[in-house]
Amino acid sequence: MSGFKLSSTPLELLCLCCCLLTSGIILGHEHGSGVKVLVKEGSDAILPCSLDTKQNITAAFFDWTKAAAEKDERQKEVFFYNAGVHYNNGKAGQSAQFRGRVSHFQDQLKDGNASVIITNTKKTDGGNYTCAFPLLQPPRTFSIQLVVELLFQDRSGGSSVATPKPFVTTLDAAEDWARLECEVRGASPKPDVEWQDGDGNKLPAEEAQVSERGGSYDITLNINVTTTGRYRCVVEQEDIKHRVSSDVFVHVSEKVCEDSSPIGWLALGVALGVAIVLAVQAVLEFVKWIIIRRKNTGRHRLVHLEGALLNKETSLDNMEPSEVPPGPAPEPAEAP
Repeated sequence: MSGFKLSSTPLELLCLCCCLLTSGIILGHEHGSGVKVLVKEGSDAILPCSLDTKQNITAAFFDWTKAAAEKDERQKEVFFYNAGVHYNNGKAGQSAQFRGRVSHFQDQLKDGNASVIITNTKKTDGGNYTCAFPLLQPPRTFSIQLVVELLFQDRSGGSSVATPKPFVTTLDAAEDWARLECEVRGASPKPDVEWQDGDGNKLPAEEAQVSERGGSYDITLNINVTTTGRYRCVVEQEDIKHRVSSDVFVHVSEKVCEDSSPIGWLALGVALGVAIVLAVQAVLEFVKWIIIRRKNTGRHRLVHLEGALLNKETSLDNMEPSEVPPGPAPEPAEAP
């Protein structure tokens, strides 16, 4: 329960891990779950995490961690709290990156607020964070994404924000097309945004939707594609020599007939009709040829037979009487 204390002995840490594995992690719907926090480099970032139940967590245990950015990295310890014991009053184990830069809101623990604040944010602070209450029943785990925008000095000497990678999504798709969206948030100065194919060729897109707030620009650019391939949204800030991009792969089914207009279907029907007529005519001509050939063959055989008979009769007529073969001998008459 929330009143337990947790020391850092190996045995108790092992018990905590077993509890997490057996109880499972439940993504809560309380304030903080699935939130994205966007800040400028060097400013302070508040990562929200609180219970809707307003439960007093002064004597509870919660732990903030940052997910590993690379496969060979380990998750980082951001802030640990257990019934008043935390990294800022003697607790060891905090990652060096966050040492002395993370604090909580002590006076708001009674209202269930476990949010923390990271001071003087850096680009490396960006990433995915979790705020976990492993001993609550049921356990609670909240997810927060922190995006830190880089600051540059532009040519006029003012501060500029290098936009992070744009967010690319597939808004809609059908069998033969897909609608893609590229979203840029909080960029300053105003960037140029365009869609490119896999070969780097600029593609025609819809008119960009642009909004401006305090010198920062939000831009959305949509495009419809009809062929399978990799597409890239490119964001470029020429003034600060900054360029980023995000890719997406789209699979579009190939269609036998791309023209779906009535004229296209009519042309297809006419072509099929002509092909059928020609095929039937070819078959009829072939049958006619077979019939004629059979008649000619029978006629030739009859003429040949008649010629043979005529030749035989002619040869018989030209023979001498002595050469005529004798006929059959007469039968003897019977005795009276």
